[in-house]
Amino acid sequence: SLYARHHGLRLITNYQKGSQVTERHGLRGYIGSRPYFGSRAPQHVQNLVIRDYCSRIDKPFLLSATEYAMPNCYMMLERVMQEITEIEGIILYSLFMLPDNRERRARIWDTVLAEGAVLHAAVEAYNISTEEDIRRVEDIWRIHETMPNCLQSL
Repeated sequence: SLYARHHGLRLITNYQKGSQVTERHGLRGYIGSRPYFGSRAPQHVQNLVIRDYCSRIDKPFLLSATEYAMPNCYMMLERVMQEITEIEGIILYSLFMLPDNRERRARIWDTVLAEGAVLHAAVEAYNISTEEDIRRVEDIWRIHETMPNCLQSL
């Protein structure tokens, strides 16, 4: 569109959703204010990491949605997922910001695949857009969940 070109936006065009053609642009950041698996970074640092990642992959950065601090709250992630038909994808600060619950993650994976979008994890420098990517991420999650139960010393 003329507006997008004027403002330097790179667009994905001719994306078909049903019978209508829409334009999708940019990656929406997703940051949080609570610790994830014991790690916590200030929000401004999370945004710096995400912006740097966008710059490295040459994608426009859309302002981040910030998750609420309550444990197991994913209201903002759910809101961003509703927007996925209008954007190229989402950049999580970290993979470990995703819900702990596998079924909840499966719904996210289904939406990403169904909409032809991409989910990025900035800290891990990883993107998820295929079933193989999802299998790898789920393997990482299982290892991460198991680590606290492993022998710490001999």
